[in-house]
Amino acid sequence: MVQTRMMAPGSSGAGFDRSVAALREVRLRAELRITEVPAPTRIAPHAAAFTADVIDPADPEEDLATGRFVVLHDPSAPEAWGGQWRVVTFARAELEPELSGDPMLGAVGWSWLMDSLADRDLAWDAEAGTVTRVVSESFAGLADREPSVEMEIRASWTPTGGEIAEHLRAWTDMLATIAGIPPLPDGVVPLPGQRR
Repeated sequence: MVQTRMMAPGSSGAGFDRSVAALREVRLRAELRITEVPAPTRIAPHAAAFTADVIDPADPEEDLATGRFVVLHDPSAPEAWGGQWRVVTFARAELEPELSGDPMLGAVGWSWLMDSLADRDLAWDAEAGTVTRVVSESFAGLADREPSVEMEIRASWTPTGGEIAEHLRAWTDMLATIAGIPPLPDGVVPLPGQRR
């Protein structure tokens, strides 16, 4: 696997290309499917984007969570970023309906992301984001549907240490967490079981 370090100021697009190659080679848990997709073109001179889905081990056709991971590189180091690199992410999963009124849900969702980065011993700066809960209740002809709750975590940060590929791994750890899949050490395969 390609190992890429954060590039120094003044680095070229070749460093970005090596980082993207490392992202493409990341090995993830069996429940995660990752696909490279077209990246935004106006935010930075260099960008790469990936979507990820956490599948239900009991039903591979069902997604438990979905998200998007975008890495941006601008050698001019925009002031708002505080560096040459920026990671921009989105994650969404359906949660148990009883969580809809939990006042700590937003703080817990944000902590899942920060803990995932810290658990991989990564360094970052200028983190920003939102955690949104969406509660859907059905009425009239749809009244027999159960209420549903979705959590959305939108976040960005400037990687200041560690490999870009490790930031992707940390983000997918968080994505698995919001999907209700328990954390596992790298290389360990989960036994089939019920979702929490």
